[in-house]
Amino acid sequence: MSSLEILAAALGTWAVWLTVRQNPWCWPIGLVMVLLYAWIFFEGKLYSNMLLQGVYAALQLYGWWQWTRGGEQQQGLQVSRLSTRALLLSATLGSAGALGLGYLMASFTDAAAPWQDAALSAFSLVAQVWMAQKRLECWPLWVVLDLLFVALFLQQGLYLTAGLYALFTVLAISGWLTWRRDRALATV
Repeated sequence: MSSLEILAAALGTWAVWLTVRQNPWCWPIGLVMVLLYAWIFFEGKLYSNMLLQGVYAALQLYGWWQWTRGGEQQQGLQVSRLSTRALLLSATLGSAGALGLGYLMASFTDAAAPWQDAALSAFSLVAQVWMAQKRLECWPLWVVLDLLFVALFLQQGLYLTAGLYALFTVLAISGWLTWRRDRALATV
C-alpha cells in the first residue's frame, strides 16, 4: 500500500459520493483519481485496468459535459432508464470487449489476471457510459462489478483498493436507491 494508492482511494471515495449526490464535481475529481490509478495498475501488471483508466479519463470529461451541458435544454441530464434495445446492445458490446481484450492480454502480455481483468474492465466501460448519461441501470451493474473487483484486488494484494471497491459497493447501493427515488419524484 503506497501513499499514491491512499490518495487515489480517498479521491475515488469522494468522487463516488459526489456522484451519488449528482454533484458535477464528481467528474474532475474522478479524473485525477483515474490518472493516479492508471499508474498503480501499471505497477501491479493489471494492464486491462490500466488501459481502462485512460478510457475513464475521457469518460470523465464526457460525463462532466453531459451533466453540466447535456440534454435537450443543454442544462444537464436528468436520471432516466435504458430501453431493452440499449441494454442488449450494451451487453453485446461489453461481452465483445471482454473477449477481445482478454485474448490480447492473455496472448501478448504478462498480465496477472487477463480474462478476469478484461471482463471487469469492459463492463466497467458500459457502467461508466451509463453513469455519464445518468441511466439508473448503472448502479446495479456497479454493485456487481465492484464486488468482483474486490475479489480481483484481494488476489493481487491491493488491499486498500479492495477496501475502496467494497466501499464503492455500498455507495453504489446508495446511488441506486437515491437515483431511483429522484427519478420517481421527477416523473410525478
